[in-house]
Amino acid sequence: MAAAGPAGPDGAVRSGFRGALGGLTTRGRSFLAAGVAAVVCAYVLGQPDLLRVGLLLAALPLVCATVLYRTRHRVTGSRWLSPQRVAAGAEARVRLRMENVSRVPTGLLMLQDHVPYVLGPRPRFALDRVEPGGRREVSYRVRSDLRGRYPLGPLQLRLSDPFGMCELTRSFSAYDMLTVVPRTEPLPAVRLPGEAPGRGDGRHGAPARVGEDDVIPREYRYGDDLRRVHWRSTARYGELMVRREEQPRQARCTVLLDTRAEAYGNDGPGPSFEWAVEGAASAVTHMLERGYAVRLLTDTGDALPGDGPDGYVAPGSGAADTAGLVMDALAVVDHSDEAGLDRAQDALRSGGEGLLIAFFGELDAAQAELAGRMRRRGGAAVAFVLDGAGAGTPDAVRRLREAGWSAVPVRPGDSLASLWRHAVPGAGAVAAGGTTGFSGGWS
Repeated sequence: MAAAGPAGPDGAVRSGFRGALGGLTTRGRSFLAAGVAAVVCAYVLGQPDLLRVGLLLAALPLVCATVLYRTRHRVTGSRWLSPQRVAAGAEARVRLRMENVSRVPTGLLMLQDHVPYVLGPRPRFALDRVEPGGRREVSYRVRSDLRGRYPLGPLQLRLSDPFGMCELTRSFSAYDMLTVVPRTEPLPAVRLPGEAPGRGDGRHGAPARVGEDDVIPREYRYGDDLRRVHWRSTARYGELMVRREEQPRQARCTVLLDTRAEAYGNDGPGPSFEWAVEGAASAVTHMLERGYAVRLLTDTGDALPGDGPDGYVAPGSGAADTAGLVMDALAVVDHSDEAGLDRAQDALRSGGEGLLIAFFGELDAAQAELAGRMRRRGGAAVAFVLDGAGAGTPDAVRRLREAGWSAVPVRPGDSLASLWRHAVPGAGAVAAGGTTGFSGGWS
């Protein structure tokens, strides 16, 4: 919610007399000029009747300006945006409230809220006379097919006198920010290569031990099962000791987004890059729903906002808010100037355990070989390789598969949900068929 205080020099509507004179409309200036001319002519020609007419014409706009000055309208404005984060193509509602906090009624109020052109035309409203202490509410909707962060405001208010002689325009200083995040596509709940059983609930692993001497005991606590008492440690320490319970290990997933400009044709954000961004957003959302701790990496080696070590977003309480920060980062992600994937490989080498899901642009032979080394030995890795304008995609897919990746080529118009199934063991024949017959690039 954005709010503006009473009108005044700080951006609301309290007009001084000089400002009111400066707000004379064409009609008001015409009346004033005609009145002055009539007064001069009446003085030169000695016509008292013309003098009275001139004084009336000149006085009317001055009286209107004085009325605006004397009334000193005080109007407050507030804006509510619901919701503040929407997916591309979805609508958000903006509600405006104007309140007259003075002891005199207002005249006609004209409202205009400034919105970026991608959200639609600027909304304009006309409000009739607002009684003292009264309030008026209006609303409008905004929608964008392009992700990003868009400011709404400031709200502009224009008021005029009943005769249209004077007009004052002021702007409130407050504004709101609408975040348009990438679209997400519901993905099927399939078993990915190397996925831990239990829908990503994590594997259970006991402390490493070779023999009975390697057991790591702890002191007995009320309610512990006596069958877990470790008698050798009890005799050694002189107090009751029990074997430790198996500690759950959180299943982890890293989503890698290739943002290199040269991987998408160096022509700015286009359909292929937007597909990759939306794919990464869908993968992050899907894996969080399955109970994984997820982090989002880019080719620069940076982890987009996370609430845990190394940028991981852990499922549970507060995960929705932190995942929202990741989506906010995806809303404004753009191409990088990186020449290769070296920094991403370094980031994965320092902490790349768990499932790896990558969305690559076009890969040449050198970058495909480098990407192949990102997969940790014994770990699972799934790659979606976008078919660019070049002819190297089939070779890149082949190199990734030889390195142990489950690589799937992406062509214009492909649905991530269907490609997600191709990454499952047993669908290799379908995925393999996609490595041939590439036609064209992204339009």
